[in-house]
Amino acid sequence: MQEFHRTLGASYDDNILLMDRLLRIGSSFDLIRRPLTVGGTRMVFYYLEGFMQTGTFQKLLTHLLSVADFGDGSPGSAERFAQSSLPAAETVCTDSVDRLLLAVLSGCCAYLCEGFGACGVILDMRSYPAREASEPENDRVMRGSRDGFVETLLFNASMIRRRIRSPALTVEYVNAGASSRTDLALVYMADRADMGYVARLGEALRTMRTDSLVLGHQSVAEVLMRRRWYNPFPRLRMTERPDAAAASVLEGSVVLLCDNSPEAMILPTSLFDFLQETDDYYVSPMTGTYLRLLRHAVFLIAVFVTPLWYLFLMHPEWIPPALRLIVPQNPGALPILLQLYLTEFALDGLKLASLNTPNVLSNSLSVVGGLLLGDFAVTVGWLSPDVILYMAVVGIANFTQSSYELGYAFKYVRLMLLTLTALFDVWGFALGIVVNIVLLAANRAPCGGRGYLYPLIPFHGRALARLLFRVRKPD
Repeated sequence: MQEFHRTLGASYDDNILLMDRLLRIGSSFDLIRRPLTVGGTRMVFYYLEGFMQTGTFQKLLTHLLSVADFGDGSPGSAERFAQSSLPAAETVCTDSVDRLLLAVLSGCCAYLCEGFGACGVILDMRSYPAREASEPENDRVMRGSRDGFVETLLFNASMIRRRIRSPALTVEYVNAGASSRTDLALVYMADRADMGYVARLGEALRTMRTDSLVLGHQSVAEVLMRRRWYNPFPRLRMTERPDAAAASVLEGSVVLLCDNSPEAMILPTSLFDFLQETDDYYVSPMTGTYLRLLRHAVFLIAVFVTPLWYLFLMHPEWIPPALRLIVPQNPGALPILLQLYLTEFALDGLKLASLNTPNVLSNSLSVVGGLLLGDFAVTVGWLSPDVILYMAVVGIANFTQSSYELGYAFKYVRLMLLTLTALFDVWGFALGIVVNIVLLAANRAPCGGRGYLYPLIPFHGRALARLLFRVRKPD
């Protein structure tokens, strides 16, 4: 829990001076100090104008004008007044100055009054600016719901609650960041999640030392886990779909929501989790199983197609007569290895250009630019048509899963296999496979979660079958 040390005093004037100084009243135009006197009793409200529901606040002020008793300053006066005379839905009485400051800067209203003594009241009448819940651009489905997470934490938690109407669903609040004071929420099922893991994760979030989390989940990830730079495989799975997050919660996972971020972080995560897609569950079990197995096959193709092709070109005597067609008839002016490297970098260059191009032109740029550059490179003799073909297969394969971090991990693995194969022949190819298996086995979710290769290592047959095959929902 967040520790609050500074407390209000018995003097109303001293408390106002302290709040004015700490909030730097007058320095920010949107930070409002609204004094009011009713029946000879002085009071003041502190709030951020952009977060306040103006209509609700005006109704509250109108109601207070009819109140006769605001307390006598004795202990418990604020609590008694809140219970009997405050119509606001959410009120919290506190003597903590730091808690009042955090409430104001989070969009709530701090209410101080002469009759409250050494206590103040927090009124939650905020309304965050938010965009509509539209379908995520990077996680579309052919069938199913079209809503997606937005940048408001409360809305995102509500979209999960709309799908899981169980008292076991728990949304645990955490605040982090010395300057940003970012709101976080752990979402889990109390009767299905590993409560030991939930406790470790919550403790890590509460004790992490960072000034700000302005980049949302990326900031949380970089602070939460000190990543080994040489291991490219992602340890966190993100989703912008409320249905995918709710399904993960029901499977026993923990979902981390971050204010100002339209993503949900799913923990813990294994490699096989990345190869599941939402579309698998909106089709029949047979079709879902076919799509899932195809996705695993394409994953292997994306990693091994160019290193294996290059290895066979180094040893043409290994190629059976029926597969002689894989030997390029026009190898190009540059060495094949250099051609593969250049094409890898060219694909990333086209991707970056497409990201920074207006939406109306991005598709045309990526398709036409790729065709023109590839055709030009083959015509002048720089590249072999075979290289263009295999790298096109790799480029398409990367789009079969939505995690761009996993796509880049595949790229690094592929480049490492190519380099080791060029240096040490077949032994280099074998060494690359061993190194990657070690990296996969050594990768773990933050806070001591399950292994990255679970349910293969440690082996869990039923869980592995559910990941490989789309099974029918139980009755």
